[in-house]
Amino acid sequence: QVQLVESGGGSVQTGGSLRLSCSSSGSTTTTGWFRQAPDKEREGIAAIHRDGTTQYVDSVKGRFTISQDNARNTVYLQMNSLKPEDTAMYYCAARKNTLWYGPLAAASYNYWGQGTQVTVSS
Repeated sequence: QVQLVESGGGSVQTGGSLRLSCSSSGSTTTTGWFRQAPDKEREGIAAIHRDGTTQYVDSVKGRFTISQDNARNTVYLQMNSLKPEDTAMYYCAARKNTLWYGPLAAASYNYWGQGTQVTVSS
């Protein structure tokens, strides 16, 4: 069983930055970041494979960067130019399947963290 712990959330003003961290208790192959705003469905926003392959949803391209430290089993999400519409609970998820499929689909992940809140004020 793998446990994931997110950290780094908080409150910032429009245009600000935050860096989220997702620490894993074990080795996994793909890690994704998801977010869920009140009354909205959970949305996959970025994912990274252990080999460095990444994918982003269009709404965060050019503003968010996902990266990893494999030695520390930690994945980061650097969020720049934050907007009020980025306000949500952010979750990381991971899986051990080696295939790169559906990286932004929540159903493809086995392990989930508890989430960290990000609030962007205008």
